[in-house]
Amino acid sequence: MKIECVKDKIKNAAILAEKMSGKNVTLPVLKNVILVAKSKSIVLKATNLEVGIEYEIPAKVSIEGVVAVPGAVLNNVLTNIYGSDVVSMELVNENLLISTKNSSTIIKTMSYEDFPVIPRVSDGNKIVLPVSKFIGGLKSVWYSASVSDIKPEISSIYIYTEDENLTFVATDSFRLAEKKIKQKIEKFDGILVPLNNVSDIIRAFDGVIDGDIEILFNKNQASFVSSGIYLTTRLIDGIFPDYGQIIPKDHKTEVVVLKQDFSNILKMANIFSDKFNQISLKVDVLNKLFEVESRNQDTGENVSNIDATLSGENISMSFNYKYIVDCFQSIPDDSLVLRFNGVNKPLVIKGVSDKSFTYLVMPMNR
Repeated sequence: MKIECVKDKIKNAAILAEKMSGKNVTLPVLKNVILVAKSKSIVLKATNLEVGIEYEIPAKVSIEGVVAVPGAVLNNVLTNIYGSDVVSMELVNENLLISTKNSSTIIKTMSYEDFPVIPRVSDGNKIVLPVSKFIGGLKSVWYSASVSDIKPEISSIYIYTEDENLTFVATDSFRLAEKKIKQKIEKFDGILVPLNNVSDIIRAFDGVIDGDIEILFNKNQASFVSSGIYLTTRLIDGIFPDYGQIIPKDHKTEVVVLKQDFSNILKMANIFSDKFNQISLKVDVLNKLFEVESRNQDTGENVSNIDATLSGENISMSFNYKYIVDCFQSIPDDSLVLRFNGVNKPLVIKGVSDKSFTYLVMPMNR
């Protein structure tokens, strides 16, 4: 094998591939990244058996070939190369020689014969949409998924079609986030993408600003293709909770507040929250008070009032501070609408003008 390519392109590919290489002690081959030089490109392959990736970049290929090298070593070498925009790679005496005009490095290669085949999804459903829309949908909800694997169906992002929307949903039973992306797509049965793999999908495609992403999926596997990147992940075989029935259709109390003001007050309240991050929200419509209170036996207490537009009934409820602020990243509006439907009922948070995102937070017992 002998190639030349742009340093930044192969460095970015190596960083991504190394992140998805395996840390499985019983299968040390998964720690490797496979480099395949062919025609006018080089492909970097890596997998941890949950996710597999192939990243193709342009290259000047003098001699085609395949080589396996430890992903961490390759990543570190390419990241620390300086003073050159072009990198040469050549197989010399069964080792990989990486050279620039200023340096040369030899990495010991490994056998690639035992490296698992990265699955290709060839049958099933196919959807195509702008990559920015798809990644935006994932990033709007993924923080709400359960981090525990006890219930795999909620340790996943649920993606399905409804009307002319592609809908993304995640829940951990304490809060729920739903994002609707306006996109005409042929109806399909919903899929469950494991949370751990969602972070890899975002990492792989978040830097792709323009263009479409092609998604192929069947019952067990999904693949994502865009800008020379092919990523495949297993899917969860399960049923996502029928969450529609828990979303309140109306409300008893409504608060409209500036997002930045609310965020600042919540940060102050969190200083004095307890070990459960508990803060209390109090709405006094008659006296036009929207109050945030926190109390900690060891550090003290804080009470703050926020300018807000209030309507409906008075109410006082406690919530996990973190569960409220997590959703702010998904709401582009400057103002938020908080809708209460009574004590012990979920709080609904939305943007004033953005109807595509809905967030539910369950209250805490005092």
